[in-house]
Amino acid sequence: MEKAIEALNDKLDRLIAAVATLAPPAAPETDIDSADCFVWAADPGYLEPVHRVNRVDIGLIKGVDRVRDILVDNTERFAAGLPANNVLLWGARGMGKSSLVKAAHASINASGKSVAPLKLIEIHREDIDTLPKLMNLLKAAPHRFILFCDDLSFDHDDTSYKSLKAALEGGVEGRPGNVIFYATSNRRHLLPRDMIDNERSTAINPSEAVEEKVSLSDRFGLWLGFHKCSQDEYLDMVNGYARYHGFDGDAETLRAEALEWATTRGSRSGRVAWQFIQDLAGRLGKSLKD
Repeated sequence: MEKAIEALNDKLDRLIAAVATLAPPAAPETDIDSADCFVWAADPGYLEPVHRVNRVDIGLIKGVDRVRDILVDNTERFAAGLPANNVLLWGARGMGKSSLVKAAHASINASGKSVAPLKLIEIHREDIDTLPKLMNLLKAAPHRFILFCDDLSFDHDDTSYKSLKAALEGGVEGRPGNVIFYATSNRRHLLPRDMIDNERSTAINPSEAVEEKVSLSDRFGLWLGFHKCSQDEYLDMVNGYARYHGFDGDAETLRAEALEWATTRGSRSGRVAWQFIQDLAGRLGKSLKD
């Protein structure tokens, strides 16, 4: 009898151990003071610190002076504890939308104008439906947070935009006062044009269907448009990078090579200018500054 009980207990112990391995690991403890930038890991619900941030100095972002000043001003007001708007940075690819968000955050922190530590948290597009969970984690913290989603857009069968609408302004509790949301997108209304047109053509009440879709972008108080740059603006970007990284070659040669590079790419933008500088540094055998 005793052997039977021991065998049963042994089986129960093994069963308990097996079940324990099926449970998800506990979320690591989030230390908000460990870094200025984080990435939201929705599962298991943890802010992963980023100690080496991929960003450029705000002075190197050329051709977008007006929107740069508006974004910095909005961020300064938020950091100072004053009212500020959610921001949608939309428009031409490669013109520095995401770079400007990261650079503005670094600039404000360096200025010391924030009433509380200003943190930048990146949330991935596929985790947007966990935004309420993240806001609930942040609302009691003695910090101010910029939630940043790069390349935000929604496709035909995607309904997670409704979660974003509610989290930004439409929920009962609303957006916490210490949180602001910045997003970049190539689409002004975050939805494909044909999706909006299809709603208009198939809905019983076309105007109501379209209103529901485009009301998402209305949750952003600031719309900052980025447009394709001119040749002079492109060359200004190239020259700015060249000076920053200490390239002292012939100005005319640099100009000719930069224009040829843009022609082969079929576009001019800040991204194209940076890719040219990387190629130039490689050919010259020079390292680039961090």
